[in-house]
Amino acid sequence: MAPLLEVERLRLGYGALEVVRDLSFSLARGAIGCLLGPSGCGKTTVLRAIAGFETPLEGRILLNGAEVSSPQASVPPEKRRVGMVFQEYALFPHLTARGNIGFGLASEEQRISDLAALTGITPFLDKYPHELSGGQQQRVALARALAPRPELLLLDEPFSSLDTDLRERLSLELREIIKASGATAVLVTHDQQEAFAIADEIGVLHEGRIEQWDSAYNLYHRPRTRFIADFVGQGVLLPARVLAGGQLEFELGVLNVSFPRRNGGEVEVLLRPDDVVHDDASAMQAEVVHKAFRGAEILYTLKLESGRKLLALVPSHHNHALGERIGIRLDVDHVIAFSPTP
Repeated sequence: MAPLLEVERLRLGYGALEVVRDLSFSLARGAIGCLLGPSGCGKTTVLRAIAGFETPLEGRILLNGAEVSSPQASVPPEKRRVGMVFQEYALFPHLTARGNIGFGLASEEQRISDLAALTGITPFLDKYPHELSGGQQQRVALARALAPRPELLLLDEPFSSLDTDLRERLSLELREIIKASGATAVLVTHDQQEAFAIADEIGVLHEGRIEQWDSAYNLYHRPRTRFIADFVGQGVLLPARVLAGGQLEFELGVLNVSFPRRNGGEVEVLLRPDDVVHDDASAMQAEVVHKAFRGAEILYTLKLESGRKLLALVPSHHNHALGERIGIRLDVDHVIAFSPTP
């Protein structure tokens, strides 16, 4: 099946400032994609270019195989069949929720009712934006964006103004709403948990480029670059040496993998908190130097004999004191290593 959205070698900027360069990705119909990255990496600029608010310096954007953006020509935003949910929702303050959803529609009361039911705002249709909570306003903005039946839905940091608990709950609901609507969507966020909860595919942006476009699972367990390993999830890098058979030897033992580096070569091994298992029977020990209680689990920072530190995610009934030494062992399914930093 041909992709609904194709972004090819996009370069965007303002005057002499280059914001995005050589950026490419595609998205299948019905899929939810996400541009994930820190502030200032260019993700919102890409979203605005897809919507038609920015013109590329190089590259092109295609919807349904038809070119809608290039340096030479651009289809106006209103003719792209693209809906957008802005960071601050941009609701009309003088219109009720019903009026906001129906704005621009030719008297489609049934469409408004269907979207209100889908987004869970039926009881609030006759309320004005100032009478709604942040979460309710977000749902109205989403229903309004879906009302004209767009082929592509764009969401710019849709939960940035909400508190953490509400953001986590609504992110799961948002995925269900988008899937139920049949829309294809692109989300922009700096929050990896939000990206993981909503998106089918995620592109991690760094300095205006996508470093990896992949599933959340692969971004976490199989990061292609050191930046992604550091930005997605938590972990530490420990120095290791490549043995003759390709195994990696470091202070916690030998990892039996076939690593494609020369014998004796130096690398750094990535260890995630879930790679380190608390085991009272293990002879390998580490000192507890910090602990973060997370309800069902505790994230321990542990100091090794060398003074280097690593993280371990442990069930919270294993409640150890700072300074206590605990037994650990490794359970590494995906061995990731990088060349040492210069």
